[in-house]
Amino acid sequence: MKRLAVLLLFLPGSASAITSLDPAAVSAAAEYSARHHGVSFLAIQDGRTLLEQNAKTPHKIYSGTKAFWDLAALAAAENGLLNLDEHVANNITSWRSDPRKAQVTIRQLLDFDSGLEPQFFLHETQSGDRDAAAVRARMVTEPGRAFIYGPAALQVFHQVLKEKLRGDSPTHYLERHVLHRLSLGSQRYLTDRAGNPLLATGWILSAKQWAKLGQLVLANGRPVVSPNSLQQCWRGTAANRAFSFGWWNNRAAPNGREFDFEQMLIPKWQSQDWRDACLCRDAPSDLVACIGSEGQRLYVIPSLQLIVVRQADGGSFSDAHFLRLLLGRLPR
Repeated sequence: MKRLAVLLLFLPGSASAITSLDPAAVSAAAEYSARHHGVSFLAIQDGRTLLEQNAKTPHKIYSGTKAFWDLAALAAAENGLLNLDEHVANNITSWRSDPRKAQVTIRQLLDFDSGLEPQFFLHETQSGDRDAAAVRARMVTEPGRAFIYGPAALQVFHQVLKEKLRGDSPTHYLERHVLHRLSLGSQRYLTDRAGNPLLATGWILSAKQWAKLGQLVLANGRPVVSPNSLQQCWRGTAANRAFSFGWWNNRAAPNGREFDFEQMLIPKWQSQDWRDACLCRDAPSDLVACIGSEGQRLYVIPSLQLIVVRQADGGSFSDAHFLRLLLGRLPR
């Protein structure tokens, strides 16, 4: 088995050794992706493209959409528009009379541990008013108690942001403070009949475009937010240490429970078990990822200055196996 070669590169402010990926390992990962319905692949290390396949063709990123809206939330907090730890009921007055809803913070909406039911029907393109429906959603557990992945919490956040902006559009705010700074334009927002975009999914980006989000991670949040703000995406919660603000992390490696995150999201929230979750025990613990349905992946490993985008049309796919191939941890 070939081991990773070591390339000495000097990073700003420090002298560090970056492990340069073996080209054969990168090719093996790309081949594995293609065999499992992969349609595009892009690997960039320290600003240099290692391998590119169909990387300019737009493709659905599904839940990869969430991280962009979460960046808008972080930018809004930096700009003093909102406080992530303030109660949602400060702006949604109907929540004040519900003892559990009154406790929910904006941060809990974005971390999916608010206790709000998921309301997957909000994904429907012909929804009447997603925000209003989400505001009326039931609390199914105490805030902070469980990880409940679904569109309702993000639509409540959209309503909060509308209230904060006082007439401006959250979509315009997102475009000004996030997308334009990443040299991205307007997106496929899947608006409902009331004009509200769907925050949980819907965007279509090429691998090269999606990689701009990875570049932001390697630049510690610049040019959108500060390093301190971006760090909130890796902290996790008591309900799920592997998720915050649209990003999944590998912080439990090398001793965590390795399993398929996308498959774990399929059962109802009560049957999910996120204890000590990690994507790959053999990958660095600073690995973070955006995960979209049907095999969409954006991986970033800051310690390797590495960005990898993999897009697909469904099919079986193992993050752990792919990452071991990519990092040269499996025989080929």
